[in-house]
Amino acid sequence: MRSSAFHLATVKETPADAEIASHQLMIRTGMIRKLSSGIYSWSPLGLKVLRKVEQIIREEMDRAGCLEMLMPSIQPSDLWQETGRWDVFGPLLLKINDRAGRDFCFGPTHEEVITDFVRAEIRSYKQLPICFYQIQSKFRDEIRPRFGVMRAREFTMKDAYSFHLDDASMSETYQRMHAAYCRVFERMDLAFRPVEADSGAIGGSESHEFQVLAESGEDAIVYSTDSEYAANIETAEALAPPPSTAESNNLEVVDTPNQRTINEVCTHLGVSAAETVKTLIIETTEGQLVALCLRGDHELNEVKASRQAMIGNGWQLASDEKILKACTTPVGYLGPYQLSLPMIVDRAAAALDEFVCGANDLGKHLKHVTWAAVNFDRKDDPIIIADLRNVIEGDPSPDGRGTLKIARGIEVGHIFKLGTKYSESMNAMVQNEGGKPVPMMMGCYGIGVSRIVAAAIEQNHDDRGIIWPQALAPFTVVIVPLNGHKSPRVTEAANTLYEQLMAQGVEVLLDDRKLRPGVMFADAELLGIPHRVVIGEKALDQNQFEYLQRTASENEMIDQDTAFDYLIKQLSGN
Repeated sequence: MRSSAFHLATVKETPADAEIASHQLMIRTGMIRKLSSGIYSWSPLGLKVLRKVEQIIREEMDRAGCLEMLMPSIQPSDLWQETGRWDVFGPLLLKINDRAGRDFCFGPTHEEVITDFVRAEIRSYKQLPICFYQIQSKFRDEIRPRFGVMRAREFTMKDAYSFHLDDASMSETYQRMHAAYCRVFERMDLAFRPVEADSGAIGGSESHEFQVLAESGEDAIVYSTDSEYAANIETAEALAPPPSTAESNNLEVVDTPNQRTINEVCTHLGVSAAETVKTLIIETTEGQLVALCLRGDHELNEVKASRQAMIGNGWQLASDEKILKACTTPVGYLGPYQLSLPMIVDRAAAALDEFVCGANDLGKHLKHVTWAAVNFDRKDDPIIIADLRNVIEGDPSPDGRGTLKIARGIEVGHIFKLGTKYSESMNAMVQNEGGKPVPMMMGCYGIGVSRIVAAAIEQNHDDRGIIWPQALAPFTVVIVPLNGHKSPRVTEAANTLYEQLMAQGVEVLLDDRKLRPGVMFADAELLGIPHRVVIGEKALDQNQFEYLQRTASENEMIDQDTAFDYLIKQLSGN
């Protein structure tokens, strides 16, 4: 491709609303242009990268035995009513009406549609297992779209769905898809980790995320120093130390007139946050208030809290007004001692022999509190001990091997074992070997195609621009003829190399714009093209070209006569 025949629209300025590198660089290179909040047009340059991501995914899905299809983006509400998700999915679901007033949505996901398709197509266990996939636009009405295509409202996704007679078959496909996802990201040359994860709104049992490692990642992932264990921080278990058996009850009331936060109390009393217990009051969807107690230096894990039977999904922190009405004590002075609310205590907090906490009295805290004292007046409503906190670095790994480290990641893929969640609610049945109708087991496997483009940039860039992995680069080689419009010799040499590489199937950008060399060099680095060849009069006098890899610090001089063979060798990685 010649630059003069290609739409190339780079800009120097960084957009004011672009907070992360990928958003900045995708705008500066002209890969995307904003149409509306969270909605972007992909330029020919950006689409070349997007299509490369799609092709790798498509090849690995086909290799894993999946069948490509295409489902409608617009979905009738009837299907969502069958599964109960029409209301549950919330405002993320963009609801629309046709001219007859019938309810539809722009699909954020396709579990209902594929289940409807399969229940009409698959009748016998002999047709199973089977897995369908598609690559298609989705829409989720994010309350705060940000980071460009990283968290857009409209995005491209690969979603696959498998159907099985039993759990053993589903587990086999699940492992095959896990391996396929690993191959996808390995082929893209991305540093990633598969991690245990929560199933979220999709539902199901076993679940793994695929995280591209990047400092700008929104997700915290944890991994063991001595094993393959890795998990999203939402699901990483904090192992239980032995609960305290201390019986002493030397409670001491201390004045803390202006100390409400953990830091303020610790400074005032000369103790560490690890010696304190904080009490959070949450309100369930049924309006019940529940006290959650954690060590002062630990953070509540909201997913773990939602798994507690008495809490469930949809809870929120109780308002100050409701807390004051129920506990007669303002926030900042709450504690578990003589607190008349259902109470769940985190494992680490329960292991403290004694601790500092709020005295449930304005301007006062307690020292030397034990759980024996807390439980003494709770014989009919004993405390529940559970894993409620986020793990921290240095915690023991849940598999018993090594300790935990924490890194940042960008979720680009997620696989789920759905079980019969959707097949039962939508009556998607097959006849088993005995002729009995049974609901099909399902698996679900998603990859954020457009998000991968941004994640790859987050992991591969410098202060000059993008550094594309070769498998994703819009062009593999850029040829820069210096003042080619003034030098027939330079133009001829550039055209010859260009045609040789094109004939070999190499994607080449010949920058034939009549611009200063510095501008063309800056654009080549900004675009992240892996290999650059500069052809100028002085080098030609020595029968040489100037070659530079995008990640190299210095140029190499290569012979003109062997330049083609040299480049092919570089492209092959040999």
